[in-house]
Amino acid sequence: MPTKNIVVIGGVAAGPKTACRLKRLLPDARVTVIDQDNLISYGGCGIPYYVSGDVSDEKELRNTSFHMTRDTSFFLNAKGVEVMTKTRALAIDRKAKSVRIRNLDTDREESLPYDKLVITTGSEPFVPPISGAELDGVYTISDLHKAIDIKEQLAKGRVERAVVIGGGAIGIEMAEAFTDLWGVETSLIEFMPQLLPNILDKPFAAMLATHLREHGVNVYLNEAASTIEAGNDGRAGKVITANREIEANLVVMAVGVRPRTELAREAGLQVSKFGIVVNDRLQTSDPDIYAAGDCIETTHLVSGKKGLAPMGSLANREGRIVADNLAGIPSTFEGWIGSFMMKAFDICVGGTGLSYQAAKAEGFDADFVISAQSDRAHFFPEQSVIPLQMVFDRRNRRVLGVQGFGPMGDAVLARIDAAAGLIVKNGTIDDFSKLEMAYAPPFATALDALNATANIADNKAAGRLRTASIDDFMAWMDEQTGNPDWLVLDIRHPAETAAFTDKFGDRWLAIPYIEIRNRYREIPTDKIIIIVCDAGTRSYEVQGILDHHGWKSLVLGGGFNCIRRIGAAWWPS
Repeated sequence: MPTKNIVVIGGVAAGPKTACRLKRLLPDARVTVIDQDNLISYGGCGIPYYVSGDVSDEKELRNTSFHMTRDTSFFLNAKGVEVMTKTRALAIDRKAKSVRIRNLDTDREESLPYDKLVITTGSEPFVPPISGAELDGVYTISDLHKAIDIKEQLAKGRVERAVVIGGGAIGIEMAEAFTDLWGVETSLIEFMPQLLPNILDKPFAAMLATHLREHGVNVYLNEAASTIEAGNDGRAGKVITANREIEANLVVMAVGVRPRTELAREAGLQVSKFGIVVNDRLQTSDPDIYAAGDCIETTHLVSGKKGLAPMGSLANREGRIVADNLAGIPSTFEGWIGSFMMKAFDICVGGTGLSYQAAKAEGFDADFVISAQSDRAHFFPEQSVIPLQMVFDRRNRRVLGVQGFGPMGDAVLARIDAAAGLIVKNGTIDDFSKLEMAYAPPFATALDALNATANIADNKAAGRLRTASIDDFMAWMDEQTGNPDWLVLDIRHPAETAAFTDKFGDRWLAIPYIEIRNRYREIPTDKIIIIVCDAGTRSYEVQGILDHHGWKSLVLGGGFNCIRRIGAAWWPS
């Protein structure tokens, strides 16, 4: 017999998705959604773009694609779902199969019975123990109300300087929002040595940081905010770190989230530090209670480890799976692989699977290559270079992760999405090399950038390619660490190499790519040759020539296309 009375706790992403899908499958079921807020079913991931002005009205975050606002009337009349807003779930009585609720306007309490219960309570921002975090003018991006308040402060001209604490995706997006449209002097503080720590590898994070600085954001890495001091008006006025004091009229703390699991824990459901424990059908330890969205523990399908996956895209997928199972349609959610994409001014950066550092930490015999490929045919007028990184396991050639960086558009997104589809199926380097990608000169190269990156990985996995990492090369050029046995062989055009040979003297030897076969004897035999070009493709060919003649060499993967995006103090002016 179909379930007749379903109660859903939480009305932002997974909850409404569950409710609406369930009513389509079981029209006779009574489906009730309760949420403590009065604003429901909004695109939380769009909040930074509302603040920035890309989304002009907050209602757009609550509207459907056909411009109807998702409010209680919409859900009741269009979807057949009863939504109780400004209603807090106080406790779950599993034995009586009821939820104790309180109306926040009237303080009236009652019990709401259920046959099946769905918990979609989401996540909440983590607030670090910083003195002054309670001051007016200090915000977390926890709901749409906070975003509306922030935008009102900006629109009224009350914000000249802003500080964002946290270099994750939300922090970066908020820093862009303040700087781009509003012209606010913005500082971004991250206590780790790089932006997007544990998600991006250092070279891609460095490209991102440089791009933010070029667009006016002050990026401070390896720093932690210790105190927020009040100004003369009693509101937040200054953020203090160990290295500096930064004046601010507004402070945003974006240092991560944690699952809202109190209700589930108090009801005796199994809960871990990552969220409510569910099976692959998204049932909790009580078979009559399901959970979905930011509040559940998920499995990373590459590492196999449990974790938190606070993504609106996943929440919607999970909501559909819960509804299917409640309607008697067997459906499973195996986990995720960490796919993401974000913009920063006029570039985008994304990834899927594991970073190289994460793969090493998880015990994989990991290696990686970095390419700098054209996003479309090199002869096409709007061609751009998109650096890509492929992380793989040397033991079995399984691809563990892919990262990309490039101009705003769909070029990087297309490669990340294609990679995600293969990685989730345990795809190997060979699978990526042979993957059929759509081709036309305005959209891609005949040998797609993702295929080409896989071919580079194949060469390295087979020992035909040996590389110097960007990190090691940058450290050597900065003379932070030295390898006296290194010598740069620059095979670019003489017009590009002259400034480098003039500046670096005997550390830098320039022989054009086209002349290597005739001039290789000019290269010293007592040095390790670091071969550099713009992308690394020509360098690999030259490495083969030098190997044949007995020279020791390494290729700078990604070449100067990546170095330019990172920026370097030693770069000739």
